[in-house]
Amino acid sequence: MKAKKFDSDFDSGKDVSAVLDISKARRPLQKQRRVNVDFPDWMIESLDKEASRLGVTRQSIIKVWLAERLEQLTSNK
Repeated sequence: MKAKKFDSDFDSGKDVSAVLDISKARRPLQKQRRVNVDFPDWMIESLDKEASRLGVTRQSIIKVWLAERLEQLTSNK
């Protein structure tokens, strides 16, 4: 499929997933690395309470809050 046809089909809302080879897909700057962080009990309890209220995991809320803070720092420069 030519790029023009692909763009046209995509823009018109057609399902283009059948023509994509996702086996070679990459997510730039999204490589995952594991880190260990120790938190005091009161912080974990607060994180768990807020995560439960939002219906997400503790890890998700930590990632979102860190990302928001890092974006703020970047935009303030």
